[in-house]
Amino acid sequence: MTGADVATRDVLLATRNDAKLAELRRVVAALGVEGVRIVGLDEVPPFDEAPETGATFAENSLAKAHDAAAATGMLAVADDSGLAVDALNGMPGVLSARWSGGPGDRREKDARNLALVLDQMADVPEERRGAAFVCAAAAAHPDGREIVVTEKWPGRLIRSPRGLNGFGYDPAFVPEGETRTSAEMSAAEKDAVSHRARAFRTLAPRLRSLLAD
Repeated sequence: MTGADVATRDVLLATRNDAKLAELRRVVAALGVEGVRIVGLDEVPPFDEAPETGATFAENSLAKAHDAAAATGMLAVADDSGLAVDALNGMPGVLSARWSGGPGDRREKDARNLALVLDQMADVPEERRGAAFVCAAAAAHPDGREIVVTEKWPGRLIRSPRGLNGFGYDPAFVPEGETRTSAEMSAAEKDAVSHRARAFRTLAPRLRSLLAD
């Protein structure tokens, strides 16, 4: 498919997380897919969004993408991502954003979630502090066609948060092969290797089949 073939196509990124939307926009832009305009949920009429009730990241990302595609008539891309901690049997997993429960804005919830995980891991020795960020990225066409891919970013959890970049569990996550937390990495560095970057790089070449309708 050439750039002219998709020159007027909008692709909806179905997320209300501003930090995630900015990150995904950077990743998609870096892929060099010409003629695709990335649209956020604030640029389309509001619609009812189903709660995230899936047992896996893939189920949740597909549900979000299909909801957005059906409501807007656009090709919709969504992701579901979170932290899987070995010593917690893969949790918080799909509950990562709601791990501590309770009301609050994103920053308040992020702080509570991180504090809870670190408290739960307080007595876990260094050799058992393995963890991974996981991302499932899905694309859904209004006609029902779908694609979903899942990628991981392995690493470990440290005991005290470090760094001001990123969000969520980034300040306590040290990627494999790194000494810095993901919150101490630049946006460009993170975009090159993160779970979302890996998932969207895998998904992007396959989007062409959905755009060619």
